[in-house]
Amino acid sequence: MKNYILCLITILLVACSVSNTDKVEATPQQPLGQSVNSDTFNLQFSKVLNAYYALKDAFISEDLVKINEASTQLKVVNAINYLKEIKADTSIIQTAKVYATNLNDELTGLLKETDINNKRKSFQIITSDIYDIIRIVRYDREKVYMQHCPMAFKNNGADWLSNSSEILNPYLPKQMLDCGEIKDSVDYRN
Repeated sequence: MKNYILCLITILLVACSVSNTDKVEATPQQPLGQSVNSDTFNLQFSKVLNAYYALKDAFISEDLVKINEASTQLKVVNAINYLKEIKADTSIIQTAKVYATNLNDELTGLLKETDINNKRKSFQIITSDIYDIIRIVRYDREKVYMQHCPMAFKNNGADWLSNSSEILNPYLPKQMLDCGEIKDSVDYRN
């Protein structure tokens, strides 16, 4: 029995010590701080996010003029024309274009709405489209928080994006400004 165990251990040691002679090419790591996207795209998408945050703030203040101005600004800086600057394969670029087109169409709809609650419904879709674009293109210039209010739209819930962990609810700002939670976040900076 001892010989059997000794033989088994020897076989295992020999098998484990045999090295694989095939060389595996290491993928070179990019230096920290270098974006996966071009500077042109990053600059333009930063403008998209800033316009989105201005729109969110306009919903918090419930100012229809500011909501329309911020929506118009977001439509103007829409990143669809800069998606060709993404350093990614064509399928990623095409998928991002679909979301950017949906974003543009939803902004058009939001601007046509006169009721603030209908504008907020469009804002929810805009939020989803922008968040999907961030994840698809791996935007890596800032951390973006997905925040959620479970009581919005008669307890159906709604999301919004923020560059801060502080909760400022654009759906129920007068009733529950600080109602909500961080649902998710993306941070591709590292």
